[in-house]
This record gives sequence, C-alpha cells and structure tokens, in this order.
Amino acid sequence: MTVEDFHPTYFQSQRVPEGARLVGYAALVHQLKIHSPLRHNPSCVSDQFYRESKPKQNGMFLVYGKRYWPGDRLQDHLEFSLRHETFDLLCLSRIFKNIPIEEIESSVAEKPNGIYARRIWFLYEYLLQKKIKVEDLTAVTIQPLLDPQKYYVNKTGPISKRHRIQNNMLGNRDFCPVIQKTEKIAKAIEQKFDEQAKQIMAKVSRTTIMRAASFLLLADTQASFAIEGERAPRLRLERWLKAVSNAGKNRFDLQELNRLHGILIHDNRFTPVGVRQEEVFLGERDVYGSPLPEFIGAKQSDLVTLLEGFFQVSSTLEGSDVDAVLRAAALAFGFVYIHPLADGNGRMHRYILHHILSRSGYTPTGVIFPISSVLLERIDDYRSILTAHTGPLMDYIEWEPNDKGNVRILNDTADLYKYFDCTKAAEFVYECLEHMIKHSIPAELTYLESYDRVLNGIEMIVEMPNEKVKRLIHYIRENHGKLGNNRRSGEFAALTNAELEKIEELVNHHLPAR
Repeated sequence: MTVEDFHPTYFQSQRVPEGARLVGYAALVHQLKIHSPLRHNPSCVSDQFYRESKPKQNGMFLVYGKRYWPGDRLQDHLEFSLRHETFDLLCLSRIFKNIPIEEIESSVAEKPNGIYARRIWFLYEYLLQKKIKVEDLTAVTIQPLLDPQKYYVNKTGPISKRHRIQNNMLGNRDFCPVIQKTEKIAKAIEQKFDEQAKQIMAKVSRTTIMRAASFLLLADTQASFAIEGERAPRLRLERWLKAVSNAGKNRFDLQELNRLHGILIHDNRFTPVGVRQEEVFLGERDVYGSPLPEFIGAKQSDLVTLLEGFFQVSSTLEGSDVDAVLRAAALAFGFVYIHPLADGNGRMHRYILHHILSRSGYTPTGVIFPISSVLLERIDDYRSILTAHTGPLMDYIEWEPNDKGNVRILNDTADLYKYFDCTKAAEFVYECLEHMIKHSIPAELTYLESYDRVLNGIEMIVEMPNEKVKRLIHYIRENHGKLGNNRRSGEFAALTNAELEKIEELVNHHLPAR
C-alpha cells in the first residue's frame, strides 16, 4: 500500500510549504484520514537538495532536504517517523489501528532483523495486542525501543524475546509519558538541586530549619488553594497542610488517593470523594447554563483503566533510576490531564510533586519545597504549560451537553489521556526548583535569622513578653516601618519615645519590607 497524495495544499488547516511533500506522521495521518493531533511539528520533504542535514523551519512545518525522501510505501513513512521525528505514541497508536495488518506483516518480513522494523513490529503488537504472522527472532542483538541518547528511559524495562527489543518506555500501554533529552533538562540535572538544598540547610541550626519548614509548608499550602482561586477556611487549610506535611510517607495508590481526597473535600454532601462517577469539564457556561468547556477530562468509563496504568507506572518508576524530578513531573501532569476527581485535581496534582520528591529523598528531611508558591508567582507560565497540552485535545473530543448541565463524550478518547509528551512540563518543574533553591529557601532562612536578631535586639532595649514583641514587629512592618498612632497610644503606650525609635530602627535595618 502506498501513500497516494504527498502534495496536499493544506494539512490540518495549515498550508504546506510550496515545493514540499508530506512525510512521516503527517503523510500517514493524511493518507489514512486519521483524526489525530500531532504533538510536534509535522514534517515534509523539499523538492530541493539541502546542504544542511538538519530540517528547516517553515511555519509549523519541518522541511527536510530531498535526499530524506523515504519512499512511497506506508512502511517507509513509519520508519521515517521512528528514525527522524519525535516519538509520538498517540499518533502511532491511531496509525496502527488504521493500517491493514498485512502491511505490517510484509514490512517486518522484508527485513525482520532491522531495528526500525523490529520497533514497528513490537509497537504494533504491544499497543493493539494483536500478533502478526512472523516468527520469533533468535540470536539477534537486543535493542532498546527508545534511543537513550534522545529520551529519558527506564533502563530496567522488560525485554521482549520475540522482538529482541527492550521496552524502555517510562510507561505502559495504559499510561505512558515521554520525556525528550534536552539541554535545559540535562543542565538542571547536573546542578543537583537536591544536594544544594541540603548544603544550604546544613549551614543553619536545626531549630531554624524546622521554623523554615513550617513557614514554607504554610506558604505552599496557601498558594495551592490560591492557584485555584480559593481562600480556604482555616480548618480546611490546616487539614490539607497536615496531609502535605506527610507527603511521601505512604505509597501513592488508589486507596491513598481516596484518603487524601477525603481530607481535601471533607464535606462530601455536594462533592463525592474518590474517583468521579460522571464527566468533568473546565470552562464557563452560556446564558442558558449550557457548558462552554475549555478542557474535558477523560471519559468516566475510561478512568479505571487509566488509573490502573497510572499507579502501575508510579510503582515501576519508584524502583528505577529515572530522575526523581522527571518522575514527579510525568506523574503529576499526567494525573491532572486525566482529571479523575470531581474536584481537587489541581491540588492533588501538586501534592504528587511533593509526594515523589519527598519519597525519593530529593527534598531535605522534614522540608516541603514551596513549589506551589513558585507556580503561583509564575501562574501564566504554569497555565501555558497545562493548556499547551489540553487545548489541542478539544478538537478531537466530540461532545454534547447532557440534561444535567454537564458534558456527554460521544467518541473514544482514552488514548488522548494515555499518551503524552511531558518534556516542557519537566523543564518547567526544574525551573521552579531552581528558583526555590537559589532564591525562595535562602530568602526564608535569611529572613528567619534576621527576625531572630530583631527579637534579641528588642530584648536588650525593653523587657516585654515574646508574643507582644512579635506583634510589635508585625505592626511596624505592616505600617511601613513606623508604629501606628492608635497602637502607639494603646497597646504600646508604655514604651518611651527613645525605646520605640531604637526598636523601629532595628526592625527597618534587619527586616526591610519584602
């Protein structure tokens, strides 16, 4: 079977560069009339030869020189995809569903020992759970499914003796993130932020560390609610704060998810605890109350399979040498894309970041990195990371409003949530960690040390109960370095002008307004 039309004028509403023809994923999606997003720039091959080996960017397209043309058959374009394009499991799974099995059989039979033929063979059988009419390989060198030079992989993944392929993907057929090796991630890993944090903590007293941990935890918990546009009541905030403080202590499975969700929701009269029993969407409503979704979570009937895959990956990667931050990013963002809860998905997603970093020993003992605080500071970047993934999905979800004001999903969407690229999200998490290690945590420790100097200094000026001293410091800082007249003539009327002047000078010197 050949690709018949390589020269469409448009591909997914984008004009194809003149003098170029579609290749790889784009050619297959076009030829097979597959309704599927491409996670990365579609490729095409120019009618001209290029001196450079790298493709040129032309709008959304990557244009390769003429010598890269692979051939006219579907198998040629499959091989081109695996050889030159970014690994896209979602697109591959939909391509395989639309390619006649005989096409795969003839492709593999032609060169069964070839690495790309073996990868295509393995992926077809693994994803579709169909066995083609090809004999098992013997005495052939085992090769990795994903190139470890291009992707972060599970080096201990299982080996398929039939294909002589090691499945080193980070996930499984029910939940599989992909993370590309980029210069940004490589440099972040080299900096060893976990060791930097421990070195910073080693320079201060244990008491200061515990106080800092308390402040950082509170700031992170408040920020996590603020990201959702909520100002949580004190008791609800305290319950979730306690849960986050114990992140990493229990294995994260369905039972733990339900326990944590119960702590987060508590009053379940209107929001059921646990995996949701209906669809969920994010967005607005029109004047008639009908949904206007910007994002629709995975279909409720797919959640059991998706979560089984998710928890299996969580367990498998915990025992691997995959970097803790990459694991945290892949699982946390994968969770929020699935959106398995009726409410609280965002806070649980951020909890997962804490859980994995704590459980892996990446964070110092007893300390929770204030990642939500940094996410709140960078809220626009954070939302961009989320919507860059979820936004394009909407074109591939068929839905209608139901009689309850919710959405009803009309097509099969499970693979939209199973397979995703987490590279940008992982880079972003590392950026947030770098900010915390180099700015947030040192600033908090410096503040606490300065605060102690102010406390000790005030004790040398006037004898006053500790709690009253703390209130005095707060009032001075709150009023831009001066004690307000009402408090001066009220609670602190006993202070002399000379004492107050020294105290204000002390506060302003050591604790300038943040």
